[in-house]
Amino acid sequence: MRILLVNPNTTASMTEKAAVAARAVAASGTDIIAATSRMGPVSIEGHYDGALAIPGLLNELKEQKAGGYDAAIIACFDDTGLDAARSFADVPVLGLCESAVATAGFLAQRFTVVTTLERSRVLIDNLVRRYGMGGRAKVRASDIPVLQLEDPASGAIDKLRTEIERALLEDGAEAIVLGCAGMTDLARELQDIYGVPVVDGVAAAVKQAEALVSLGLSTSKRGSYASPLAKPFTGAMSAFAPMRAAS
Repeated sequence: MRILLVNPNTTASMTEKAAVAARAVAASGTDIIAATSRMGPVSIEGHYDGALAIPGLLNELKEQKAGGYDAAIIACFDDTGLDAARSFADVPVLGLCESAVATAGFLAQRFTVVTTLERSRVLIDNLVRRYGMGGRAKVRASDIPVLQLEDPASGAIDKLRTEIERALLEDGAEAIVLGCAGMTDLARELQDIYGVPVVDGVAAAVKQAEALVSLGLSTSKRGSYASPLAKPFTGAMSAFAPMRAAS
């Protein structure tokens, strides 16, 4: 089984961090192919960054088709471009937020997602509600710019731990979800420290992707995720024009 892990931002070190986490939990017969977007923002923090990251994400999904993959994972907790990717791809496509909150729902009645900045908190809170977990989950921001997670001297980990401790005390959280792909390497350590399940979206998405492929299931192409209609696209978007009729 081949799973494509696409980082929709352009920071290769974050791709590698996510790839390490993915390979650590992948089954022995699963090959993780990691790809970094070649156009767009260096980090995704809010709606503007996310919108401009989608073309690079779709381009990677298209370019990697030659090598073949059985499922794809978008390695951003904002689930950047997830609907567009599901419309484009013929295989299952998973987002980190949806995968993580679904996994947390198996483990706890109440849980808290701890993410980076306030602008991301609002976006993720909307996603949690969309995924049907609004009554069970709270989302907190730890005031950490994404790229500070790459710098051990930034104090980002202390801020993250402070917010987790507040979630356990004030929210009554029974589990924690790490709300950024850049936090993926911290899940096991934090779980040991706090004694509650700590869910990393990368690991959750890998196991769910493996399950879907093993079950022979993929995204429905009836209705909202039908393949795009063939039509011309103009200007800088001309390379993204669908070349086949929708099914």
